[in-house]
Amino acid sequence: MEFALTEEQTLIQESARRMVERDIQPILDANDPDTSLPKAELLKIYAVLNEQGLMAPRVSEADGGSGMSMVTYGMFYEALPPWVAISLMGHECTIARIHAETTPEQRERFLPALFAGKGICGTATTEPGAGSDPRGVSTRMRVEGDEVVINGRKLWITNGSVADVLAVTCVDDVDDKGRTTLKRVIVEQEKQPFEIREIDTFGLKQGHLSEAVFEDYRVPRENLLESGGDAARMLTVTWNGNRPLVGLAGVHLAQKAFDLAREYAGVRTQFGKPIAGHQLVQKNLADIETAIVTSRLLCYSALETLDRGDRSNGISAMAKRYATTACEQAINLAMHVHGGMGIACETGLERLLRDCRMLPVPDATNEILTLIQGREITGTAAFR
Repeated sequence: MEFALTEEQTLIQESARRMVERDIQPILDANDPDTSLPKAELLKIYAVLNEQGLMAPRVSEADGGSGMSMVTYGMFYEALPPWVAISLMGHECTIARIHAETTPEQRERFLPALFAGKGICGTATTEPGAGSDPRGVSTRMRVEGDEVVINGRKLWITNGSVADVLAVTCVDDVDDKGRTTLKRVIVEQEKQPFEIREIDTFGLKQGHLSEAVFEDYRVPRENLLESGGDAARMLTVTWNGNRPLVGLAGVHLAQKAFDLAREYAGVRTQFGKPIAGHQLVQKNLADIETAIVTSRLLCYSALETLDRGDRSNGISAMAKRYATTACEQAINLAMHVHGGMGIACETGLERLLRDCRMLPVPDATNEILTLIQGREITGTAAFR
């Protein structure tokens, strides 16, 4: 068992950090931090990510992706500003889903621009009454001649308002066990406009979380994805990879908070010496570092489980639930180290806390993740 990074992995981490500092952060800094980034600016970031093979890391090189291991992907992912990371994940896992469920002809139609980072995509699954349970989806599709007709409402669509392509998850039929079966339909805003709006949130403000409404919305029959079978299975496969990645976004934020707290503790004096010399400040710093290290190790362990091809449902759920919770608590402790300055906007800690609080939402809530892990432990599902 080897915990030290290889030379190649160390270079990957350094390259990812330099990429963010040199090519991505200046774009973010040049735009309002409290307003969703214009699409043209996001495409500049995607062009940078594309140079690193991050547009389709889960698709093999033979099929046009980069065939990256999940651990390697995680190393890039942890370095990214979290809302950029979430946008990238929404894009690249949608590509993986489209690729798995399309015919060669459909891939040729939909994927080249997405592979190249010249188009943006996302998946529309969550609804007002269906989140962690994809089979609770009520949006319906029906085939009428050469068209597919969609009726329903979708929420929390990553990249929704800037997407060229959305893969909409719809009820298709009922299987022999009485469960709904799902299919995805590709919708293209430019070709067949539909109603979509951004949802204002208190964190990850430069991102694009959206709501879409489809009322007798019609697309060509050839936009229906059928080759991959039931779309619910593919959702689970990609969620298992997404969850530890979301955890690493929390690690990114907690690491920033730790760096700020450690620096502040060294320069702020109280009772005649730097507060770093006081025992309870040292305890807070030690607890923050422990949360970061344990979260990071657990998330990479989950990603490595995926790379081995082993069952990862339990450890992926555990990684996201633990990391997002521990890292939110770590940022809160960093605010305590700062005392009064911890609640001042100028330190940036309140933004880190708001951004981290967003992370338990995507790819299943902590409560559902707990039940998934419990199912893996006991062999009995609590929610079916």
